[in-house]
Amino acid sequence: MGNGAKAQQKRERNAKDKNTAKSQLKVNEKACDIQCQICKSTFLKTTKAPALKEHAENKHSKIIADCFPNVQVA
Repeated sequence: MGNGAKAQQKRERNAKDKNTAKSQLKVNEKACDIQCQICKSTFLKTTKAPALKEHAENKHSKIIADCFPNVQVA
């Protein structure tokens, strides 16, 4: 086996690895379950209540229940 064959094998192996890498954009879009009812900004479903409260107060000068009626604050 010469160096040319090794190089070709390496190219094929690298091409196979490139095909497995996928974009996370679609997955991240699906994970945005929380939506502000005023400005329609979306937030990941793992977003905690303090961050949502901060958004409601800073962007809209409202309480969290006005912007996010579906979110239960503990």
